[in-house]
Order: sequence, then C-alpha cells, then structure tokens
Amino acid sequence: MIIVGAGALGLLYGARLAEAGMEVVILTRSDEQAKLLRKEGIRLTKRDGAQSRVSVQASTINTYKPDALRQEDWIWLCVKQVHLSEQLLRQLGRLTAAGCSVLALQNGIGHLDLLGKVCPKEQLNAAITTEGAMRIDDYSVHHTGSGTIMFGSWLKNEEKASKPQKMLLKALIGAGIEGKLSNEMENVVYRKLLINAVINPLTGIFGVRNGELPSEPSRLRWMKALHEESERILVHAGMMKDADSWDQLLHICEATAGNQSSMLRDVLAGRTTEIDWINGGIVSLAKRMQVPAPMNEAVLTLIQTLQTN
Repeated sequence: MIIVGAGALGLLYGARLAEAGMEVVILTRSDEQAKLLRKEGIRLTKRDGAQSRVSVQASTINTYKPDALRQEDWIWLCVKQVHLSEQLLRQLGRLTAAGCSVLALQNGIGHLDLLGKVCPKEQLNAAITTEGAMRIDDYSVHHTGSGTIMFGSWLKNEEKASKPQKMLLKALIGAGIEGKLSNEMENVVYRKLLINAVINPLTGIFGVRNGELPSEPSRLRWMKALHEESERILVHAGMMKDADSWDQLLHICEATAGNQSSMLRDVLAGRTTEIDWINGGIVSLAKRMQVPAPMNEAVLTLIQTLQTN
C-alpha cells in the first residue's frame, strides 16, 4: 500500500494496515517527515487509549521510485485538494502506468475529474470515510472515532467489483477496518458533500464545535437554509433525494459533538481551507445548471475572507 499524504488519515490508515502485516510506504511532502517516519515509525493511539509503534517505509512524494508495482497495489491519496499540484499529478500518472489503482479520499468535488486526466479511469476509485483521526505531530496520530470506508469505481455504470477491489476489501477486513464496496459512488460523494457543505463552513464561520452548531436558533436557521439550498442543487445534479437527510445531518452533529471540523481547524491555524471544492463546488454546479446558490456563495465568500486574514 502506498499512502500519499501523512496527515491524520494517512497516518491512521498507514499504521493500521502496517500493524496488520501489510507492506506500507508513506509518501510525505517534506524530507524531514519522511526521515522521522523511517526512524520512529507511526505512533498510534487507539480509541481505548492503548499505544503502539508501527514500522513503515517512507519517502518524499517527488523522489519516490518504486522497485516494481503490480495491478494488486493501491495508491491511497490522502492529501487535501489544495495539495493536488501539477507535480503530484504527474507522479500519480507515472505510478498508475504500472496498472495499480488509486483510492481518492478528498473532500468536495472536482478532484476525480482532475485525477481522471492523469490516471486511467478504470483504475480510479472514489472513497468516503467516516473514521475519526487527529494528527498529534509528524509521526503520531490518535484514532478518535470508528467508522467505515466506502469505495468504488468512479466509472459510471460499473457493476462488478474488480479483482483489485476485492483484494483491497479483504485487506481492510484483515486490518480490522470496516470497508464497503459501492457501485453508486457519485451519489455517495454527493451525500458526503451535502454534509460537509453545511457543517464545515458554518463551524468555521461561527468558531464552534460540531455539537454546538445547532444549539443556537440563529445558527440552526443558517444550517437549515444552507442544507435546503445545497440539497436542491445536488438533487438537480443527479443525487438521489433522501427524506431523512436533515435528521441525518443533526445526528452527525450530535455524534461528533466534541469534534472541530477540518475547516474550523484550518481557519484557526491560518491555513487554506477546502471551501473552494466544497461550497465552491456546489456553486460551480449551480452555475452550470443556471440555478441560484446565494447561501453557498455567501459562506464561500465569508470563509475565503477569514482564510486571507
């Protein structure tokens, strides 16, 4: 397994797969982090508080030169969309030329179309995870919440699971990771986008944790209006409507009450957020379909303003 990106999810999945006996290579942006991971491994704090130190291979993304890759090998793309540089895309194109598959774990939309320009489309898989992870430092990660990783081909009308997909599912089960295969990944991606488009920007704007978001009437009205608009646009784009989507959103806020959204963490740290690919992605869909998106445009502008201060 090649894990591109050593943030919270990259370290979490890298540690759990390596702990299960699989060969794992972590690809980092900096040489310093790669050296640290080679020396120290990954320090994993499990949900029950137990700690383990897991040995992994590590290299920088730009200098990695594998001995050999096979169709059974997988590239886990765990970087944020903002880090999908031209150089990284070229490297992914070289790695997938050997026939190995890509698992894209980015939030928002647009990345799969971008990846499809450099990776063979039949090897491109979308993935959505509900695992909770928090990176402590460059080699330490805390598994904060159990969840599922759902993945499947980005090709439309793909019905039968491929051999590499079946092998990956088996590997996940062997590592104690709950995995599910889906042949409706566009719908799954849109549903995750709907959740992110409400929770992420509003927690960033109001500076609150997930559970605090619906607890105040004015914030709840923002949530409701943003949810209704986003759902309408995504259904127009092809998402299957779910009568329970609002209740599901409230349940997620409750279930992750103590969590800081990734967008709130980025705003507080002064980092570039994923707003352009979450609410910005919905705005782009709306413009393409010539439908209004004032709420998404508003939170897009607010977060863009916050991240430039």
